[in-house]
Amino acid sequence: MTTEMPVAPPPNSDAPSVIAASEMKHLSGFDFLTAIAKGELPQPPIATLMDFRLVQVESGKVVFEGQPGPQHYNPIGSVHGGFAATVLDSVMACSVHSTLPAGTGYTTVELKVNFVRAITIETGTVRAESRVIHQGSRIATAEGQLYGADGKLAAHGTTTCLIFAM
Repeated sequence: MTTEMPVAPPPNSDAPSVIAASEMKHLSGFDFLTAIAKGELPQPPIATLMDFRLVQVESGKVVFEGQPGPQHYNPIGSVHGGFAATVLDSVMACSVHSTLPAGTGYTTVELKVNFVRAITIETGTVRAESRVIHQGSRIATAEGQLYGADGKLAAHGTTTCLIFAM
């Protein structure tokens, strides 16, 4: 049995703003992320899609908050693990970004996530915290934890990021 799937609509002009790399490369990672946290620059499109936001920035430490909703549910009645993985990937990579000088970029090359508690709508607002473990000239590593509104750990992970000149 085959089920026809609807074709996704084309992108529209209501899409969230993205900062051009040519503009971004003039700011340090800390300054760039601070501007997002203060609302001076827009949150990235993935944050809008997944309903999370950058709320705190220090050099080497970043905090996100997010709201799991019914759009994040999997077929078995809980929030899909991809929600936690995406929030953790983003917060950990941003903690690396917060340490980078202007003109430097990064990308995730490895991600490891451990799911330790189910997330549902009842979990409430989740809080993801990350800190850099190692910062080299080409490679950085970070760790992150995702907590429910009750303060209980829901997931944790590590990342490795490649650092490069923009």
